[in-house]
Amino acid sequence: MRRIFALCGVTAALLVAGCQAVNTTTGDSVGVERKQYMFSMLSTDEVNQMYAQSYQQTVSEASSKGVLDNSSAEGKRVQAIAKRLIAQAPKLRPDAAQWQWDVNLIKSDELNANCGPGGKIIVYSGLIDTLKLSDDELAAVMGHEIAHALREHGREAMSKAYGVQMAKQGAGALLGLGQDSLALADTVVDYSLTLPNSRANENEADLLGLELAARAGYNPNAAITLWQKMEAQGGGSQPEFMSTHPASSNRIASLQAAIPKVMPLYQQAPKG
Repeated sequence: MRRIFALCGVTAALLVAGCQAVNTTTGDSVGVERKQYMFSMLSTDEVNQMYAQSYQQTVSEASSKGVLDNSSAEGKRVQAIAKRLIAQAPKLRPDAAQWQWDVNLIKSDELNANCGPGGKIIVYSGLIDTLKLSDDELAAVMGHEIAHALREHGREAMSKAYGVQMAKQGAGALLGLGQDSLALADTVVDYSLTLPNSRANENEADLLGLELAARAGYNPNAAITLWQKMEAQGGGSQPEFMSTHPASSNRIASLQAAIPKVMPLYQQAPKG
């Protein structure tokens, strides 16, 4: 993080759009306090809009193939859980109340789920069916994914990558890359969904997702059984989720330590 800040300082005179410090999460109970450094040339709205185009393409393709599954009992279940989680998101990030949230279940053997920039959520039925997820465990998955979006981890990773690119090739080359909207849109998708998150970002998503689910009335202890199921799922059916959310030896221990902090929120929250 200090390296990125230094890169911005060195090239500030060359860039019209520079580096800004932002704190995208407020009011959390789990102690996630970290300034994030983002290039202002990659605004939140721009990243959200570019991702929305890719998301809509995915949804449209699923619909044309007949695998968009929002009207089944399982689809309605996903929608209901998402509704409760989304209602609590502004308590962690107030402007999330203005996001154009969207939720879709896709019938697929893929063991995956994600929430892209701006609150675009996709859950694949294989994850639910193969791991036999309870509502609480599904809320833990979705809460974790929503937390990545609330913290703009994809945009942050892009900013780091562009900082390195800027240092290597100069501000002119970087700005030239930024002018290619198609390449930039592809980069948004890559850094938002398909590339592994850093350990720090994973820890933030774990903790904030835990709090979000608790505020929505889902048992925080389900996060433990969720990751136990994830790690136990081996062989050729290893969850795709695990490739972008790698497990670490202290992940469950960190969650267990945070559960007492959010348990009062769960106990106070309306259930159902």
